[in-house]
Amino acid sequence: MNWHQRLFLFLDVSSAHGKYTELKPHSILETIRRLEQRIAERFPESGLLQVCKEFFNLAEQSEQLARQLGPPIWPVRLATIAAAGLLLFVAIGAILVIARSFSLNTDNIAELLQATEAGINELIFLGLALFFLIGLEARIKRHVALKALHRLRSIAHVVDMHQLTKDPAHLLSGVKSTASSPQRTLSRHELMRYLDYCAEMLALNSKIAALFAQNMDDHVVLAAVNDMESLTQGLSGKIWQKIMMLDIAVTQSQLPGT
Repeated sequence: MNWHQRLFLFLDVSSAHGKYTELKPHSILETIRRLEQRIAERFPESGLLQVCKEFFNLAEQSEQLARQLGPPIWPVRLATIAAAGLLLFVAIGAILVIARSFSLNTDNIAELLQATEAGINELIFLGLALFFLIGLEARIKRHVALKALHRLRSIAHVVDMHQLTKDPAHLLSGVKSTASSPQRTLSRHELMRYLDYCAEMLALNSKIAALFAQNMDDHVVLAAVNDMESLTQGLSGKIWQKIMMLDIAVTQSQLPGT
């Protein structure tokens, strides 16, 4: 296989979008809706149900926003092109006017140096202005995406607060509650389901965040999505430690002689 065949193969593979190579927003939203229904059936009066409803609304908004940030923002892009063209036109016109009115001789060497220095400064300012205009669309998308990711991060902490007092050690050890202790009315099985719902909500949260990285090619947004993934994994790790404690206790209680 020669080099151009390899190049065509690389372009074909990189441009292919397989059925299982991308996150499907509709499937994620449907999973969140089913999770909300499961929580409503088992814990209809819980605050976790209200959190899941709010999370579903936020997930819908985030999915629509991530989809809208994928294609170009044509009003901003056209305005940027027009402004950049106008700056270039003015700069070229100024250079042509100076070139026509200037004649090189020994008497105006100082004027030539001053004009050269002024021209270099103008080119620097022109380059900065073009750099600002070219990156304007990316900065707008980045600002909107980071704001949505911040809301997803906030609701992840809310989910963590709801599982904070769901301590399996209190249930397994039978420690007597005090007047300031939180109410613990869940059975062992209900507690496992409650914790599992919290962990599932955190996992779905990170998948909604990943939609921004899937639709945008921005290193700042990608870093924020990776931070979101690390956050949800850390919070889920604490939950799964509690689930494992309950699972081990159930297994030991079912052993003969216990």
